[in-house]
Amino acid sequence: MLIPGKDKMIDRDKPQKLYIQLYNILKKNIENGEWSVGSQIPIEEELCKIYEVSKATVRFAVLELVRDGYLMRHQGKGTFVCKRVKHEGLAMSAGFKELMLEPGIALHTQILAQTVMMPTDDLDLKLNVPKDNHIIYIKILRLVDNDPVLLQEAYIPYHVCPPLLEEDVVGNSLFELFEKKYGIPITKVKNYFEVAYSKTDESKSLGLQKDSPILVLEQYFYSGDNEIIYIHSIKRPDRLRFTIELEKK
Repeated sequence: MLIPGKDKMIDRDKPQKLYIQLYNILKKNIENGEWSVGSQIPIEEELCKIYEVSKATVRFAVLELVRDGYLMRHQGKGTFVCKRVKHEGLAMSAGFKELMLEPGIALHTQILAQTVMMPTDDLDLKLNVPKDNHIIYIKILRLVDNDPVLLQEAYIPYHVCPPLLEEDVVGNSLFELFEKKYGIPITKVKNYFEVAYSKTDESKSLGLQKDSPILVLEQYFYSGDNEIIYIHSIKRPDRLRFTIELEKK
């Protein structure tokens, strides 16, 4: 396991947030080859000691590096440096509905949950909110010809848009509600795809056997620098396709 040099330390006199400083330090360790592709990074407790920061700071910095393709988590094994593909400058021109499934398909929507919850797991980090803040939770099942094809869970910090709890999210997309009804512009969306295996509740919702292959899409919606929606979508691999249209800037 590789340990970074202690000369790269957090400067608490800087106005920059600690997790951003740590993100930049760890990213340099990867980019300059101190942490080679395939190597395991120090565990959370060691990073806390090395940089004298809290677990929350470490978790958020590592999560950002995972999001940006520098690191990959392996359940039960640790976090590893992965080969990062450099992206050309691309602008997303697709609307919210176009980000889900190929166009021209008649979808039926079932609302499984529309409520308020407290952050669990890494939700506080994914939405950059304190653990004691409420989150609006919306769970949706999409069907084609009465067959479930897509399970979506949306998480929105409650303070961002409290009326959303009472909104009709069947007849209106979240994207349109935020921009057109509440005047909250969506300025950036990050999308992350991966192949995984279904858990018991996911398998039941999608009519699959437990541990069946599924396609997972994680979406982070921003308004300016603020993350306002996190959506976790699970799709059956045998039905339809996700569609994302990109154009060069």
